[in-house]
Amino acid sequence: MIRDQETLDALLDSVRRFVRERLVPAENEVAETDEIPEAIVQEMRELGLFGLTIPEAFGGLELTMEEEVHVLLELCQTSPAFRSVIGTTVGIGSQGILMDGTDAQKAEWLPRLATGEVIASFALTEPEAGSDAASLRTTAVRQGDHYIVNGTKRFITNAPHAGMFTLMARTNPADKGAGGVSSFIVDAKSPGISFGKYDKKMGQRGAHTCDVIFDNVKVPAANLIGLQEGRGFKTAMKVLEKGRIHIAAVAVGCAKRILRDALQYALERKQFGQAICDFQLVQAMLADSQAELYAAECMTIDAARRRDAGQNVSTEASSAKMFATEMCGRVADRAVQILGGSGYMAEYGIERFYRDVRLFRLYEGTTQIQQIIIARNMVREAKAAA
Repeated sequence: MIRDQETLDALLDSVRRFVRERLVPAENEVAETDEIPEAIVQEMRELGLFGLTIPEAFGGLELTMEEEVHVLLELCQTSPAFRSVIGTTVGIGSQGILMDGTDAQKAEWLPRLATGEVIASFALTEPEAGSDAASLRTTAVRQGDHYIVNGTKRFITNAPHAGMFTLMARTNPADKGAGGVSSFIVDAKSPGISFGKYDKKMGQRGAHTCDVIFDNVKVPAANLIGLQEGRGFKTAMKVLEKGRIHIAAVAVGCAKRILRDALQYALERKQFGQAICDFQLVQAMLADSQAELYAAECMTIDAARRRDAGQNVSTEASSAKMFATEMCGRVADRAVQILGGSGYMAEYGIERFYRDVRLFRLYEGTTQIQQIIIARNMVREAKAAA
């Protein structure tokens, strides 16, 4: 749902200009240094990018899902690392508080998240709990007016820079399933929290992940999200469902940039006395990429609109995430092929995108997890209709 097209267009123009004038020129620097300049992060704060999804009452822009998708389609036509700076705050870091937090929790944390004063991080994945989120081993034991948290979280995006964690931990050891998991707001400066080394990843340099170790960390009972135990897994699933539409939009935005660069190269590169864009087999790769990109964009916008309308979009969100991220991988692969040897060289940037976008098919639920969700929903609906 787009509430005010004129206002949205102004925001999109600002983001488009920011990407063109500030982010694209900084791509190589970020790739070489593995750091995003603080001046760029500050400009993101000033543009309001950290508060895209946070209500206006708390200082955010309160974008609808469809509006968020359109912003991401522009913002992500550059290195995915830039989006990652705001991604955990806009999405999985803040949305659990927004969806299930108390009024006091929202008032304390959302204004600081909206301005980017505090960067949020989502602490769910563990060494032995990724796709199987219900098998969490991190524990939170109630002792008076605090919980004592112990455990290790793995591959946590923005953990080195986080001011707070939305943490998933097991509060009921007798319940080995999802019902024993609760969600907490944890101040990242709490005694007992330590961090592993930055993970060395295939791509997305500048976007930092690492282990987070909780060693007898005292968390006030008032920081239990919603003040109810056993709701953490449900909160996580609601947050991830929205996040899947978000990542679908990220993948579409990146694919737009990759295909544009590949097309420009095909227009300029000559072989056998003519531009390679005139060769039919190159045209086939361009055409397949454009058609799949169009399909993914339509799916993502449709899923966003359905969510804004209050519909259950579990199937649509998983479908869009699965198709868009797989599409982006195929577009990146074809782009390398179109550039030939140049596509394999760092000078042209396509090989960097090729590595960067591989992650899209893993986080917010792997492609295989999306397949399971979609199929289970289909079977459940068919049985209910029988």
